[in-house]
Amino acid sequence: MNNTYTDLVKQTFNFPQEGFDVKDNYLEYNNVDLKGLIDKYGTPLKLTYLPKIGMQIKKAKKMFAAAIKRHRYEGKYFYCYCTKSSHFSFIVEEALNHDIHLETSFAYDIDIIKKLYARKKITKDTFIICNGFKQKPYTSRIASLLNSGFKNVIPVLDNKEELQQYKRSVKVPFKLGIRVAAEEEPTFPFYTSRLGFRPRDVLEFYVDKIEGNEDRFQLKMLHIFLNKGIKDDIYYWSELNKVINLYCQLKKICPELDSINIGGGFPIKHSLGFEYDYQFMINEIVGNIKKACKRSNVPMPHIFTEFGSYTVGESMAHIYSVVGQKMQNDREIWYMIDSSFITTLPDTWGIGERFLMLPINKWDVEYQRVVLGGMTCDSHDYYDSEEHINEVFLPKLNNGEPLYVGFFHTGAYQDQISGYGGIKHCLIPSPKHVVVGYDKNGKLVDWVYAKEQTAQSMLKILGYT
Repeated sequence: MNNTYTDLVKQTFNFPQEGFDVKDNYLEYNNVDLKGLIDKYGTPLKLTYLPKIGMQIKKAKKMFAAAIKRHRYEGKYFYCYCTKSSHFSFIVEEALNHDIHLETSFAYDIDIIKKLYARKKITKDTFIICNGFKQKPYTSRIASLLNSGFKNVIPVLDNKEELQQYKRSVKVPFKLGIRVAAEEEPTFPFYTSRLGFRPRDVLEFYVDKIEGNEDRFQLKMLHIFLNKGIKDDIYYWSELNKVINLYCQLKKICPELDSINIGGGFPIKHSLGFEYDYQFMINEIVGNIKKACKRSNVPMPHIFTEFGSYTVGESMAHIYSVVGQKMQNDREIWYMIDSSFITTLPDTWGIGERFLMLPINKWDVEYQRVVLGGMTCDSHDYYDSEEHINEVFLPKLNNGEPLYVGFFHTGAYQDQISGYGGIKHCLIPSPKHVVVGYDKNGKLVDWVYAKEQTAQSMLKILGYT
């Protein structure tokens, strides 16, 4: 039996496959010469392949267009990128090159919107879907956009009190959305999402607070977010059908309502064994919405999706060098990398995420089972299983060049969660830091060591200033 790493992969998966090939025993990623980049820049190395973003957007648009044609669906499709997946200017601007719209989740996102408009990357017709639990800095920025002519900014109400803030500060007619709280999947420790309206409260809220005010604001969108994404299981179809049926009920008394926003995106490839029928799922989503609308005799809504991980996830890779091997007992071989999983791929530590991992070189070398260890002193800084199997296999180390290991499709959330350069998840700022201590006279005093992080400081890190 052959025991090289090439033999292992070809015996286990169909290989080569889209985005991955091996030439002269070196891995290529989307036809990029990874070894050449390593020789030029060294490791650890983070790589973003921008063309993949456009490829993903075009693929989704094409599949939705096919489903709409197949079902003779009467609504339109709108692709939104949720900025919280990756806020970097080169990511967002690349996505916008493909005629898409945006979804925001915090006040500082609106500062990015203004920068994008100044750079002529968006227009005042671009849909800006404003999600999240909103404090005054967020609602006031949304109001500023609306008052300055951004007619397709849609604040999605998270609670009953939020509407009052827009009624006080928005001086022009504007559109509204309502987020419907989803039931969480059974593995969660609580039953219902903390975000959004209880479904049974939506109709009453519309009648009491929105109906009759159409000259000032109109309800245009129902939004639902499912944390686990679009998956073919009973949970997903149950929750999706709840919001579809709610749309049909509400549409009968709210003629202005014309859109459903399906939050929670498609899964991405985290293993060479990944299989997912995107077209089937899109066909089923479009078909289910049409059937429900026909049954209720109401017009079909426009469909909005908010794809974050799907848009940007497969565009990035992290590459490390194996800098040492340790045999700590009779069974476990440790490969030590020149970085840390906790600090560069925090999802592997925080939620047990598994990324697509492959060696860059030594594909002609015999393989062995190993555990990858990071450079921090934390016991949890390790990686020991791939998505398709509860083990990690890599080529054996030998004399010659070091072994290089790549983690692929790491482009969503990892920078924000790890605090890369000072940015944060959803751009939530670092709080002000107050220090309390005794002065030289023994009196207890306090002072501000650091002010709350500003939007300007984050935008500089992200490439907008």
